[in-house]
Amino acid sequence: MAQRVAALDWAIAETLFALGEPPIALVAASDWDRFVVEPRLPAGTVDIGIQQEVNFELLATLRPDLILTSPFSQDQEPALARIGPVRRFIVFEPTETPLERPRALTRELGALLKAERQAEALIAHTDAQLAACRARLARLRPPPVLLVGFLDARHVRAYGGVGLYQNVLDTLGLQNAWTKPSNAWGFATTGIEGLATERDVRLVAFQPVPPDALPTLAQSPLWRELPFVKAGHMSILPPVLMFGALPAALRFARLITSELERVAG
Repeated sequence: MAQRVAALDWAIAETLFALGEPPIALVAASDWDRFVVEPRLPAGTVDIGIQQEVNFELLATLRPDLILTSPFSQDQEPALARIGPVRRFIVFEPTETPLERPRALTRELGALLKAERQAEALIAHTDAQLAACRARLARLRPPPVLLVGFLDARHVRAYGGVGLYQNVLDTLGLQNAWTKPSNAWGFATTGIEGLATERDVRLVAFQPVPPDALPTLAQSPLWRELPFVKAGHMSILPPVLMFGALPAALRFARLITSELERVAG
């Protein structure tokens, strides 16, 4: 009999979907389509509130067999334990091997739900798809990419360091143009001036982009003088969960590979 699982972390949730073990309840389900996109949430998935303020009363009425958490919500675990069994999973940690932690998470969830075969199949499928993307990109020899998320018309998150995006770049053999320090989660907040570079790079921004950001920047002399702007080397990709697991990694790989092929002609 399938277990009734509530997920308090999106990386856990997307892995459950990929394993064919969808959760009955999820934090911030109303924002899923804006930041995660795929897979689409099944009808009937219950939104149990934001990660920091779970609706305990609603969750209790669902009578979950398991509540899966990550360190992001560990402070709420004593209250959650009064509703049902709680299992915490590490969804992110710096590792020497790219995507090592998402693979481990997949196997841990597979073991918990007796879906070991599905877990190994997911890992094998992801690895094969990533290898195929790497081979496609090797034929292009693309320039370094500068990955950003716009916070407003003057500030961005620049991604690098140890985060999921950097893990995927390493796996695909792509060079990250962001070489300045990043925080423990793999990004740095910087003003637009911090993106200045003399190298030939392609700026890759992720949706959602604030609606006034690009129109405002178009009027900025500083922005217009940035080399990648003057050269027209800028792409905007659909959302990819930066704190994701294997499904997010594969989504990012497919999106950036297709985009770099498109601009290469």
